[in-house]
Amino acid sequence: MTIATTPAVTTPFGFASTAAEVAAGIDLTGRRAVVTGASSGLGTETARALAGTGAEVTLAVRDTDAGEAAAKDIVASTGNPHVHVAPLDLTDPASAAAFGPSWQGPLHILVNNAGVMASPEQYTRQGWELQFATNHLGHFALTTALHPALTAAGGGARIVVVSSSGHQISPVVFDDVNFAFRPYDPWLAYGQSKTAGILFAVEATRRWQADGVTANALMPGAIYTNLQRHTGGRGSGRVPAELIKTVEQGAATSVLLATSPLLDGIGGRYFVDCNEAATVDRRTGNLQGVARYALDPDGARRLWTLSEDLLAAAG
Repeated sequence: MTIATTPAVTTPFGFASTAAEVAAGIDLTGRRAVVTGASSGLGTETARALAGTGAEVTLAVRDTDAGEAAAKDIVASTGNPHVHVAPLDLTDPASAAAFGPSWQGPLHILVNNAGVMASPEQYTRQGWELQFATNHLGHFALTTALHPALTAAGGGARIVVVSSSGHQISPVVFDDVNFAFRPYDPWLAYGQSKTAGILFAVEATRRWQADGVTANALMPGAIYTNLQRHTGGRGSGRVPAELIKTVEQGAATSVLLATSPLLDGIGGRYFVDCNEAATVDRRTGNLQGVARYALDPDGARRLWTLSEDLLAAAG
């Protein structure tokens, strides 16, 4: 396992910074962004901050009625009328793949925000474990379908992958991603899917940086949103109260990766609290750090091939 060592990215922002504070003074007029899962929670606040910079923002959502309500609220709060809604079902590879050809013109920012956490054992009609399918495969299909649009941005296009410190719970188990042999565990499945998101950012940057496209992953923090609907509304229940963020704080790192000039040309990295995280070799208890296996370039290439093969088999 070889991981390049370059100076870590540090910023003036931290744990308590909000999305609006991170985006203050940034003008993205003329830029176009897509945020998945933007009908509530972190997705809505990320989209709001991007709209506040003047960007044209599309909310890619499963529930378009909820998406329209969120878009109306964002327009009212930012004064930016260029907020749109488009249907996207990440559990359906056809829906994700179709989003790309339906997009007209360049795309400058793609925030892969939507996700599920610790869901009961469920499988898509293709036989894919639901969390791996939603958190990784759906976004993989979407992003690869949008690659021409990202390239058409003419340099500087960014992919933002919302991962989690939960990636430290499990690497990608390549020989059993769908729990055909292991007893299903909702947290192992969640951890695996979030590791996959980081590995995707590593490989997307390697493949597409020459096209002017970079990808970075992040941990937004512990925030109470609809993501916790399968865990009683309080995530793992083990996070100290002082580490809980507001939704506005939780969206800050996503917005930083999408907008900050400090990230120009930077990709394949993992951020926590608006700063690049240190690589760790043991699970941490403070939501910090990125597991070495999640940045492994060989694992990233293997995951890309596996993802392509699974989608090809699904037709």
